[in-house]
Amino acid sequence: MNFAKYAAYPAVDIPDRTWPDNRITKAPFWCSIDLRDGNQALPVPMSVEEKLDMFRLLVDIGFKEIEVGFPSAAAVEFQFVRKLIEDDHIPDDVTIQVLTQAREHLIRKTFDALDGVNKAIVHLYNSTSAVQRDVVFRMGREEVKNIAVRGTHLVKELKEASGNDGIRFEYSPESFTGTELEYALDVTHAVMDAWGASPDKPVIINLPSTVEMSTPNIFADRIEWFCRNIRNRQSALISVHTHNDRGTAVASAELAVMAGADRVEGALFGNGERCGNMDIVTMALNLCTQGVDPELDFSDLNTIRDVYCRSTRMSVHPRQPYSGELVYTAFSGSHQDAINKGMKARSADGLWNVPYLPIDPEDVGCSYKAIVRINSQSGKGGVAYIMENEHGYEIPKWMQPSFGAVVQSKVDREGRELLPREIHDLFHHEYIRIHEPYAIHKCTISWEDSEPERDDEVATTIECLLRQGDKDIAFEARGNGPVDAFVRGVLGHTGLDFAVDEYAEHSIGHGNDAKAIAYIKIRSAGREDSFGAGIDSNISLASIKAVLSAMNRL
Repeated sequence: MNFAKYAAYPAVDIPDRTWPDNRITKAPFWCSIDLRDGNQALPVPMSVEEKLDMFRLLVDIGFKEIEVGFPSAAAVEFQFVRKLIEDDHIPDDVTIQVLTQAREHLIRKTFDALDGVNKAIVHLYNSTSAVQRDVVFRMGREEVKNIAVRGTHLVKELKEASGNDGIRFEYSPESFTGTELEYALDVTHAVMDAWGASPDKPVIINLPSTVEMSTPNIFADRIEWFCRNIRNRQSALISVHTHNDRGTAVASAELAVMAGADRVEGALFGNGERCGNMDIVTMALNLCTQGVDPELDFSDLNTIRDVYCRSTRMSVHPRQPYSGELVYTAFSGSHQDAINKGMKARSADGLWNVPYLPIDPEDVGCSYKAIVRINSQSGKGGVAYIMENEHGYEIPKWMQPSFGAVVQSKVDREGRELLPREIHDLFHHEYIRIHEPYAIHKCTISWEDSEPERDDEVATTIECLLRQGDKDIAFEARGNGPVDAFVRGVLGHTGLDFAVDEYAEHSIGHGNDAKAIAYIKIRSAGREDSFGAGIDSNISLASIKAVLSAMNRL
C-alpha cells in the first residue's frame, strides 16, 4: 500500500475539550435527507410517486424536518415540491427543506417551487474547502465568502418579498471537513450578519463532513471549537451532516452532539453518495438502547425497510445494525446458549439485559423466532431453543447433548442451515418414529386401588404385548408406576439389562388437542447411555413409548 502519498488529518488545538465527559440525554433535532441526498445517490432516482411514498413514511416515523429535494436542479424535483404543497401533503407540524446552491437563478427557482408553502427551510450552500477554492473555483477566500453572502442576501430578499414568516434559513459551508476552522467561522459570521440572525430567529448552521476525513474524535473537536468560538451562539442552531467514507458517520454524529451540535441530518439505512450518509436508524436506536427517547418511531422496521427498498430499489444489508434480517440471529453455539438462558432469566424490573442482544427485537417489530438459527457453528443450546420456541418441546438439559449431536451430524453432512421444521422432523425421526427392534402392539395399565400415585411397589399393573420382528413378547408386570412396571416386565422377558437414569415430561399444546411428551435416559453396563422420547395423549403411554425409544436406540 502506497501510504506515503497520504497526509494525516490535522488535529485541533483544544486541550481543555469537554465533550468526552458529556452524555447524550436528549435526542437532537432530526432532519431526514432521504429525498435529496439519498435520492441523488440512486442509480435510478425516485419518481414523484415513489418520493411521495417515502415522504409519507418519513412523516409516519415522526420526522418534523424533511429535506424534500433540490427543486432548481431537475423537473422531477420541482414537480415533487409543488405536489406536496398544492395537494396539501405536508402536515402542520412538519417543515419541508429544500436545497440550493448560492447562485441567483437557482435561488429564484427555489422560491418559485415554494410558492404557497406554510413552512419551509431554504438550505443554501457553497463549498469553502481549500482544495475546492484552489482547484475547482480558482478563487481566494474573500471571493468564496462573497458567494455565500450574496446568496444569503438574495434568500432574505425573496423571503421578505413573499411575506412568508414560515420560511427559515440554513447555511452549509460545504466540505467543512476540508475547510480551515478559522475560515469556516469567518464565512459563517458573515452569513449570520447578512441574514440578521437573532435568538428569536436563529439560523441553522450545518457543518457537513461532506467527505469523512478524520477519526470521529477530531470531528467532535472541530464542532466543540466552532460552538465555543461562534458569536451569538443562541442565534445559531448547529447542525451536522456526516458522511460515511471512513465507516464512522454514526460515531461522528454522536460525538458531535456530545460536543454541542443541536441537530443531525441523516438518511434511513445510511443511503447516500459513495459510502452513504449517517444512518439515522442506527443513531436513533443507539439512543433508545441507552434509555433516551429517540423521538422517532422505528417500532416496525420491517415495514420501513420494505417501503425503503421499494422506493429506492436499494437493499438493506443483512448485517445492517438493528435493521438487517440477520442481526437478531445467532448461529454460534455459545451465543445461542447465552441468549436462550438470558431470555428465560429476563429481569423482573423490566430492564433489558439479554446476552448478545443490545435491543429487544420486539421493540423494532421483529419476532423472537429468528433469534436462533442452526448451522455448522451451532450448539445444543441453540437446538434446544428452536425446539422450545418453535415447537414447544422443552428438551431437558441432560438430553440436549444427544439431540445436539444428531443435528450437528446432519448439518455437517449437508453443509447448510437447517430450518426449524427440519429440526422438528429430525427429532421425530431419531426418537419418536423408531420402532425397531421393539414395537409396542398392546398395552393396558391398571391400578389396584384409587390411589395410582402411591409409592407402593405393587400399585400399578401393566399388561403388554411387544413385537420383536416376527416374535411376540407378552408379559404382565407390577411396579410403583407405569414406567417402573414396564421396565420390570421388559427386563424379565427380553434379556436386556438397563436402568432408568433420568425422566422428564410436559404437555405440548393446550386444551383438547394437548398431548404429553416424555423424555427418558437409560443406563446399561458396557454401553453408552441411551435417550428416548415418546408422545401420546395419555402421559403414561407417552412415558412407556419413551422407554421403548431409548431401548431401541441402545
